[in-house]
Amino acid sequence: MKPSLLVIATILSTIGLSIPVRAENLAHIRQLLSTKECSQCELSGAGLVMSNLAGARLSGANLSQANLSQANLSGADLSGANLTGASLYGANLTGANLSGAILDNTDLRSAYLTNANLVGTKLDTAYVQGSYGMPNSAGTPQQFFNWGLIESKKGNHGAAVDYYNQALNLDPIFAPAYLARGIANYRLGNQDKAQKDAEVATNLFQQQQNQAGYQASANFLANMEIIRQANRDPEETSEFTNFLQGAASLALQLMMFF
Repeated sequence: MKPSLLVIATILSTIGLSIPVRAENLAHIRQLLSTKECSQCELSGAGLVMSNLAGARLSGANLSQANLSQANLSGADLSGANLTGASLYGANLTGANLSGAILDNTDLRSAYLTNANLVGTKLDTAYVQGSYGMPNSAGTPQQFFNWGLIESKKGNHGAAVDYYNQALNLDPIFAPAYLARGIANYRLGNQDKAQKDAEVATNLFQQQQNQAGYQASANFLANMEIIRQANRDPEETSEFTNFLQGAASLALQLMMFF
């Protein structure tokens, strides 16, 4: 007859040793996988990679340090759950309720968040790069702007534009987002959009009496005109590329003023 986990734990504790998984943790993991009903459960450190937890009830559960990478959590109730340090990389959180969840250092990269409820959550320390369908309610204009800058630095200009769009949906007069989106659009070959964004940024910076921002956006417009007149002369194009890199760095600095 095999000794139970609790018996083994008791024996080991008498000689100063311990086991990494607690009995209630294992019981709750089994409960979750068999019933999908595990509110207030102790699931810290649980290995749930690629688990099908669609519609699971996990409100108030402790999932700190749990590995939920690529798990299906669509429609799941994770309200008030502790997801500190948990990995939700590539997880499907479509329509999930994450209201009030603790997301400190949570890995949400490449996660699907369309129609997810993130009201009352803080994503300041969460990793969200490459996530899909991030709701506008999930962040502030500054946060979306910052996430866009991170994507731009990695060369993911399309993803950066999406974040800048969300920043501007929340704050239509957020001048740095227009400038940054203009730079991203130019790098994507969308010169007309880049021109319009730079013009809006220039006007807004002027109205807001931000001299550094006004100068950056005005220079951006001037250099685009130089390229057009030079008919993309290789030497001129190289100089403008260097300018774009400088403008992107300036955009990074501008975020400190908002």
